[in-house]
Amino acid sequence: MTRPRMLWRAAVPVIALLAGYLFATSSHTARGTDLRPEQRDLAELIAGQRQSLEAGIARLRRTRAEVEAATRVGASGDAEVSAAQAAGDALAASAGTVPVHGPALTVVLDDAPRSADGSLPDGVTPDDVVVHQQDVQAVVNALWAGGAEAMRLMDQRVISTSAVRCVGNTLLLQGVVYSPPYRITAIGDPGRMRAALEEAPLVSVYREYVEQLGLGYVVTEALDVRLPAYAGLLDLNHIQGAA
Repeated sequence: MTRPRMLWRAAVPVIALLAGYLFATSSHTARGTDLRPEQRDLAELIAGQRQSLEAGIARLRRTRAEVEAATRVGASGDAEVSAAQAAGDALAASAGTVPVHGPALTVVLDDAPRSADGSLPDGVTPDDVVVHQQDVQAVVNALWAGGAEAMRLMDQRVISTSAVRCVGNTLLLQGVVYSPPYRITAIGDPGRMRAALEEAPLVSVYREYVEQLGLGYVVTEALDVRLPAYAGLLDLNHIQGAA
């Protein structure tokens, strides 16, 4: 007997066993077992994670308030602690850890509207008609350059170390996912900030897409806007003092 035929004879019992197992599995499935395990909807998962994050931020705020209260009690009987507390209070506004209010400029960025059938003009890609991370960052940087004293992106206070990232066609900020339109509000001199937006090269590029493809870009002023305190972690890796 040749070697291939010997291998085939040895394999027959194994094949029969596997076939029996498949028949048994098929029979079990026919009685109602779902071949595809139930999976949570992605939107539901994101919503759950957001609720968990918001609960964590609330706990962080309570803990921070308790620490600050305990620090002030300790400072009342210690001149050195009191001096350190006063120095910290002087820096709180620039660090973003206290609420602020004042005249503000708000910039709203939005994706371009789509046609009813979702088609795009010739030569235009889906990436051309959505707001990207670099667009949001360009506006944020221009507002800081224009003398912004405090800033909020969507419903969160942002500081100089806040990172803005894209996740697909959504925005991720400090663990929270947002969809357009994106609203950026900055407290400061509205005239200076508006001028900085006009002069920023990357914002100018975005405005060209606004004119050509209909991306959203709206700038408004307000006499008095209140921004909340920064609620994230101040996880600085290093600092550098002035020479």
